[in-house]
Amino acid sequence: MENNLDKNNLPKHVAVIMDGNGRWAKKQGAARVFGHKNAIKSVRDTVEGCAELGISHLSLYAFSTENWARPKMEVDALMQLLVSTIKSEMKTLMENDVRLSSIGAIEKLPKKCYQELQSAKEQTTNNKGLNLILALNYSGKWDIIQACKKAMSDNLDGNSKAEELTDIKFEEYLSTATIPDPELLIRTSGEFRISNFMLWQLAYTEIYISEILWPDFRKEHLHKALLNYQTRERRFGKVLSE
Repeated sequence: MENNLDKNNLPKHVAVIMDGNGRWAKKQGAARVFGHKNAIKSVRDTVEGCAELGISHLSLYAFSTENWARPKMEVDALMQLLVSTIKSEMKTLMENDVRLSSIGAIEKLPKKCYQELQSAKEQTTNNKGLNLILALNYSGKWDIIQACKKAMSDNLDGNSKAEELTDIKFEEYLSTATIPDPELLIRTSGEFRISNFMLWQLAYTEIYISEILWPDFRKEHLHKALLNYQTRERRFGKVLSE
């Protein structure tokens, strides 16, 4: 399927809402955390797939601000899994020239998670390949609110006029200020919603819904999503000439 892809028409930024771990585990008669553990292979396959194709940015919605409301046992297991996965995948990240970055209020993560994440980001900071962005303790509403607070803080003297705040200027305050908006959003498990993810950045993003539960998602499914993307006509509200 990869051979059918037009390498000159690939998105620079792919975002993924990784959904279906709990349902996958339930089908196996196991606890939800079993699904999270088995999703690591899906992350690895997707990262490798994007890196092989030369895609510049891959954002993974790993833990939302709303996820704190899940049972404590599951949250604790997710945090432990994050730490162990970062440690175990560091060699692969370095070998594939992948740079790890993050968006979200990561300072509110458990201390061990925060430290491990920061260490991995520092170790990979000079890598020139795929930029792997983990959205942790993130939500689209949080991002917009924190951007508003920064914009207001920059105008404490009251010298700036409201009309001076354009969409381009506002984007400088978002957590994604240094990366392009996603051209493609993939959501697994067949759900048709964006779950408070990148609300500003997804304004003109093409959305692809996969019926595959995230732990079963592989490169072939990534390629299928990219092939579908290449059939889209991206107009950005304009009418293309015939």
